[in-house]
Amino acid sequence: MPAPQRLPSEPIPAPSADTLGCAASKLALSQTVQTGGLTYYRKSTDNERFGNVSTPASDRGFLVGVAMRGGHRRRILHGSHASTHDFDTGSIYIRDFTDDYRADLQGGFDFVLIELSRAFIERVNDEKGGARVSSLLPRNAQPDPVLAHLSQVLAGVLEQPDQSSGLFVEHLGLAIGTHLLAQYGAGATSGWSDSGGARVLSRTLEARAKDMLLATLREDASIADIADACNLSRSYFIKAFRQTVGTTPHRWLLEQRVQKAKELLRAPGRSITDIALLCGFADQAHMTRVFTSLLGVPPGVWRRENAA
Repeated sequence: MPAPQRLPSEPIPAPSADTLGCAASKLALSQTVQTGGLTYYRKSTDNERFGNVSTPASDRGFLVGVAMRGGHRRRILHGSHASTHDFDTGSIYIRDFTDDYRADLQGGFDFVLIELSRAFIERVNDEKGGARVSSLLPRNAQPDPVLAHLSQVLAGVLEQPDQSSGLFVEHLGLAIGTHLLAQYGAGATSGWSDSGGARVLSRTLEARAKDMLLATLREDASIADIADACNLSRSYFIKAFRQTVGTTPHRWLLEQRVQKAKELLRAPGRSITDIALLCGFADQAHMTRVFTSLLGVPPGVWRRENAA
C-alpha cells in the first residue's frame, strides 16, 4: 500500500537535530551563513543539561568551535573511553568530520563555529604558497586569542549578514583559514612556491580589476569573479593586485568609497546617510567607522572643516 501523500496545508515536522547534531528545539540561537567554501554558525543555549550531540563520519572537512562565553563542559566519547573538557571564553576545539563524533554537553554554551571544506583548505594552500597542509590537528578547550577576536567579528556577520560586504567576508575567511593552517596544520608536503619574480598586473588587467571593484558600489563582486575576468587564479590575482597597487583589493575599495564620500561631503544638500548609501556603505554607521579609521575624524567633523 503506497504511503499517504502529505497535504500542502500540513506543516512539515521540524528535524530533531541540525547539521551539527544539536537538538534544534533546545537551542536558544541558531544562525548560519555559507560563503566561499566556509560555513559559519552561531549556536547557543542556556540549557544546563543540553544532552548528547552526535554526527556520523563524513567528508565535510573540519569544524572549529570558538567559545563566546565560559562555563561549558563537554564529555567526548572515544569508543569505550571518554575525555572531559572545560571551556573558558576564547577556548576552541577542532574536529575532523571523517571521525564519528559523540559528546555530552553540560553547562550551557555559546559558540561561533567555522566549517571548512577540504576544497577551501586547498585554496588557502594556494594563497599562502610554500608547504601545503592536508588536515587540521584536533584540539579541545585550547585558548586561541586570535580566533577569539575574529569570532567577535564573525558574530556580527552572522547577526546581520546582509550588512556585510562580500569582499570583507571573503577576506575574513581567508584570514581565518591562514591562521588555522599556520597554527594547526598537519600533513604538509612540498608544494607551490614563488619563483622570486614580481607578480604584477598589466595596465589593462589593473584597469579591469579596478572597474569591477568600483562596480561594487552598486553590487558585490567576489574576488574569484574578478580573477576569472582577468583570466587569473584567485591566489595569483590577490598577490598581483597587492604588488601592483600597494594594498589589498578590499582596502583599495574602501579608500575609493571614502574618496567619493569626501567629494559629496564638500557639497551641501545631501545628508550623511544618503552619501553613505551612494558610496556603497551599508549605512551611516558603517561609513563613519571606515571614514574615521582612514582619516582620523568622522564624516560630520570632516564636512564642517572642508565645506565648499
